[in-house]
Amino acid sequence: MSDTATKAKLCVPNLANWRIRRLDATPVLTSPFFDRGQMTVVAAYLYRNGQRVREIAINEKVDCAADKSEFVWIGIADPTEDEMAVLKATYDLHPLAIEDALNGDQLPKVDIYGDQLFVVARTAHLEDGQIDYGETSIFLGHSHIISVRNSSARAHTTLRKDLEAVPTLLTHGVDYILHAILDFIVDGYLPIVEAIEEEVLAMEQHTVDNFLGRSEITRIFTLRRELIRFQRVLVPMSEVANKLVRANLPCIDDEAKPYFNDVLDHVRRVQTMVDDLREVLTSVFEFSNLLEQQRTGVITRQLAAWAAILAVPTAIAGIYGMNFVYMPELKAPYGYFVVLGVIFASCAILYTRFKRLRWL
Repeated sequence: MSDTATKAKLCVPNLANWRIRRLDATPVLTSPFFDRGQMTVVAAYLYRNGQRVREIAINEKVDCAADKSEFVWIGIADPTEDEMAVLKATYDLHPLAIEDALNGDQLPKVDIYGDQLFVVARTAHLEDGQIDYGETSIFLGHSHIISVRNSSARAHTTLRKDLEAVPTLLTHGVDYILHAILDFIVDGYLPIVEAIEEEVLAMEQHTVDNFLGRSEITRIFTLRRELIRFQRVLVPMSEVANKLVRANLPCIDDEAKPYFNDVLDHVRRVQTMVDDLREVLTSVFEFSNLLEQQRTGVITRQLAAWAAILAVPTAIAGIYGMNFVYMPELKAPYGYFVVLGVIFASCAILYTRFKRLRWL
């Protein structure tokens, strides 16, 4: 063999060396040219009759039975282009779907590529009072399901363990796992809405007792903005679930559609709660404005009433404070007491009048 041929042979990676390595009970990908500090394969297993059979490499093409008894479930977090290229070659994934999965900034959707499905879902959780979003892309074939998580998408480790604990659930096949992943994601929306609802109700009670300060008003607008962004995720998620229920799609059996209908119900429930919260926030702000206007009106009336009362002695004192020589009342023996009496009587009448009008 020539030296050139020998060098060429050495430059070709041996794909047989690809394997799943368990590190701290989490299986990860190793390969001759992947950095060990950036391993992203979370789990990759072959299942048969609802039972986990063995770990597999992401470049390993498993010949599964034609029915639902055998399938491959692979989970990846923040994958590299090399890893996605291997999955593309192994499972015949569409290049556009690969591009979307790597992009990690897609709205929820369902795409059909031949006899495979590509589903994008958005995860969400509260972080420092704001909603933080992630993305989960799912490649679905008749005998494989590949979930690709990006950003802060919730891990599926707990979900996988729960399904493996009940093998009869896994016997339903990959379409049931797709439902389980979507249901897992949608169930994560509810704690967000409940936390915001609790904050909004506390703010509503605070509004009744106190003026809203600058920080509270800023928080109201922040929450409204977060809820609007959240609604922009919920609407396409609802469309995804509806499409999985209504449309005739590859890899989705009719028996699985009631499960996706349950996901649709959950999404719509969260949508309704978000709409209600937006209305409550608007009502809190408007109610605060009304209270402030009402309190301002009360203060204005009180100031006007006291100004009217004080105007009487001010006017009388001003008249008798003029420097004229001939003022008959100045020489009257009881003029001083009469003027004081007039001032007191006038003020008392005005005070009583304003009190009846509830200005004081």
